[in-house]
Amino acid sequence: MAFDGITVRALCKELSGIVSDNGRITKIAQPENDELNITIKNREGTYKLMLSADASLPLAYLTSVNKVSPLVAPNFCMLLRKHIGSAKILEIRQPKLERVIDLYLEHYNEMGDLCRKHLVLELMGKHSNIIFTDDSDKIIDSIKHVNGLVSSVREVLPGRDYFIPDTMGKHDPLLLDFTQFKEAMNTKNVSLAKAIYTSYTGISPIIAQEICFNAMIDSDIPSNALNESEYLSLFKEFEKIMDTVIAGDFKPNIIYDNDIPVDFSPIVLNIYKDKDVRFHDSISFCLEHYYGEKNAYVRMRERSGDLRRIVTSLLEKDYKKLDIQEKQLLDTKKKDKFKMYGTMITSYTYMLTGGESKLTAPDFETGEEVTIPLDKDLSAIENANRYFDKYNKLKRTATALDEILSDTKNEIEHLESIATALDIAASEDDLKEIKKEMTDWGYIHLKSSDKKSKFKSEPLHFISSDGFHIYVGKNNYQNEYITFKLANGDDWWFHSKKYPGSHVIVKSEGKELTDKTFEEAAALAAYYSKGRDQQKVEIDYCLKKIVKKVSGAKPGFVIYHSNYSMSITPKNNLKEA
Repeated sequence: MAFDGITVRALCKELSGIVSDNGRITKIAQPENDELNITIKNREGTYKLMLSADASLPLAYLTSVNKVSPLVAPNFCMLLRKHIGSAKILEIRQPKLERVIDLYLEHYNEMGDLCRKHLVLELMGKHSNIIFTDDSDKIIDSIKHVNGLVSSVREVLPGRDYFIPDTMGKHDPLLLDFTQFKEAMNTKNVSLAKAIYTSYTGISPIIAQEICFNAMIDSDIPSNALNESEYLSLFKEFEKIMDTVIAGDFKPNIIYDNDIPVDFSPIVLNIYKDKDVRFHDSISFCLEHYYGEKNAYVRMRERSGDLRRIVTSLLEKDYKKLDIQEKQLLDTKKKDKFKMYGTMITSYTYMLTGGESKLTAPDFETGEEVTIPLDKDLSAIENANRYFDKYNKLKRTATALDEILSDTKNEIEHLESIATALDIAASEDDLKEIKKEMTDWGYIHLKSSDKKSKFKSEPLHFISSDGFHIYVGKNNYQNEYITFKLANGDDWWFHSKKYPGSHVIVKSEGKELTDKTFEEAAALAAYYSKGRDQQKVEIDYCLKKIVKKVSGAKPGFVIYHSNYSMSITPKNNLKEA
């Protein structure tokens, strides 16, 4: 579900319960360029509020996670600390059903006068922002500056007036009116669900689909194709949802499919009635758990962008190189024909008197007539030698290409494994270890300052349902470590048969592994591979002592000649140890 107006309203209700108990700001940090972490204290305890204006994933929720902040605080953070570092939060509001959270703040200035300010979070996709204003809605500063060249609708700069732009002409769903609703549906030539969420503020596509589902009307039909009773039925279902929102009767939940979270909602969604729906007391809990992994993924994608571009570029070059080399190798298949031509010309020299442009004679093996082109200016022996020279040249080319092709394929396999490691990377240290591997193998060159940077990247560690320790390498160096240093000969080794990905080691500790542990380890090997989006992935597994490293091979590349296999759904149901 999108972070829509209904979710914002549920979050504001939750936050209001905290600040109503004499909530006061005690700390402000800015761990990311577009993110604030605000510590709030009241009589009951201490809370951390995360506000993010990230363009790809704007968020807000209460969290227990402490993120590392830069040693020198950014200017916006310093400004907030100066003005509202110990401010009292009077109220938290949501204008209409907008994706906007407005913190009403009260503090004393340097002169000892009581002042009021606003800290406004706008959760509007690429237009998301955190804006600090005075009590007359004059912008003091913002986490992102927007000038007239960027937006013709509204400038977000110090000294400008703050307002919420209304460029969509949407209606307020908190003030539903049937005549207005019917007119909005009739005037749009789009699908029914799209007509709903584009006509009303704060309504997400999934809520629009829920309204249609509850009214038992296809959400894909044209919005102007309904009769009066269908419009009325649709309106009543819309009204029921909005009554729930107005009453604040929220039931935060996360929707799972095969134990994988696929959506969240502040209200019950009948459209997911066949899924595994798990309810929680806090919308922040749902948001943090649902978006936490997604947010980390987005951040890591951003930070690994340069490495990804390098790997992608190198792979594209290697794919093209491989295609050319395979075509060249295919051309060398002609060498046997040239050898046959040379041998036949030598054998049938008596048939040539000079000046012929071709020789037609029976093939020694098949007896079929073969016509061989000749250079009439050359003698029979010279024509034969010409074909033998072509044969020898193609033979040398084929021998060289076999080695070159093998090198190209190995490099592609290595680069694909690095690309998979970038997908798995979960921390800055993981990226540094991947960067080190790319430097060691000549793909990139590090600055002298980067070479001295220290990092500590550890393999993933899980405990199986039956108590066995499972280790998962997140990159090639970690794969090498867990397979050849951490694992003993009688431990079990798992890896995807077809896709690049993690080595998985199960420590047997002299015990026989249970069937469930075998399946859990194989599912992890599938999940942490390039094939994680497939329905089934074939996994090879064997005792570690069977796995051997080839001398001079790239890190993490191994051979094994005896193994078991199983086909399994990629899954990670285990918690990290």
